[in-house]
Amino acid sequence: MMLHYLQPAKLQSKKIVFEDVFSARDPATLEHLKELSSRRRVIEESINQSSFITEAIAREMSGGLTSHCLRDLQKLEQYLPLLENLIFHVDLVCSNHRVVRWISELKIRWSSALSSSSLFNLRGPKFFQIDNLRYELVMTLYLYAALLRERAIEILPADLVQSATLFREASGVFQHLANEVFPSLQSSQSVERPLEATPSMCTVMSIICLAEAQAVTIRKAEEKGTTVGLLAKLHYSITELLGEATAIVYSNTIEYKDISSSFLEFISSCKALHELRSRKYLAESVKIGEQVGVAIGVLRDALINVKRELPGEESWRSIFGKETDAASDMLRKYENENEFVWHEKIPCGDELPRLQGNKIANALPYHPKRWERELNFKI
Repeated sequence: MMLHYLQPAKLQSKKIVFEDVFSARDPATLEHLKELSSRRRVIEESINQSSFITEAIAREMSGGLTSHCLRDLQKLEQYLPLLENLIFHVDLVCSNHRVVRWISELKIRWSSALSSSSLFNLRGPKFFQIDNLRYELVMTLYLYAALLRERAIEILPADLVQSATLFREASGVFQHLANEVFPSLQSSQSVERPLEATPSMCTVMSIICLAEAQAVTIRKAEEKGTTVGLLAKLHYSITELLGEATAIVYSNTIEYKDISSSFLEFISSCKALHELRSRKYLAESVKIGEQVGVAIGVLRDALINVKRELPGEESWRSIFGKETDAASDMLRKYENENEFVWHEKIPCGDELPRLQGNKIANALPYHPKRWERELNFKI
């Protein structure tokens, strides 16, 4: 089983009406602005949970989609090409003072799903405003990637292959944000922003999605009867990936001073869980090679380490409990066997074999789409 954390997709945003701000020179441009507002409004209503549409009507409007997550993904896929086209044409006239004022009047505001102050604010989430259209693109793409990840978790019990693909797609979108979109948002660097609107957080989320894709791939490998030695390496690569994510967070203490403790616990708990699984498979592998003493040492070390990382979340503690119970049962079996048959010395510390990772999951590149319609403004 995997640990699940769905908070990254719980973003909210304030209403935007593009045609009330931008002055269109022709009917086609006005139509484009109105469609942008309409497409965005259904996203706003869904993420803000302010829609009065019944479940049956929502399903019919989406073409029969029963998953709320899938319906939101569909809405974003219809909105993003329109937004990309607006940004393309605004960039051509971005130095015009009237255009600058229009963007400011949009009042682009989004909340954070990973900020502790937003999560525990009794007056509702804190909203961050940045007067830059690419801020809207960043947060919309972030939401899209977070929902791809949520959908991957949703279908995990039924389709391991598709789940892994969606995790890899989500990783690719986060990667695109960090590497391609953020460089053009640097002009707003000094403005207070949500954690989601930072390149380092997008890198962290990209890594987490890759780790989750690897975890799903491992489940498929376990079903196929992959050797325990390889499984140990596959699990340990998840620990290494999450170690990278942890290093990024703790190297940006000012940027992450308001980060949710539950998000940090999720990363550390996943890291510890997969290290335990890696050591279990390593112990099984060396036992097959008739190194019972080494196997015992590996398991003892694993159980000592995992006790330091027990999570507070009840559902996660349950998964940890099953894994530690299985490792403890294996240890007792090996100790009894060693006592009566092998009588091998039990190594510890630096005498134990070092774990090595084997990463096989890679991000799928995201290719933005733009609805190519000419826009003209009165400037």
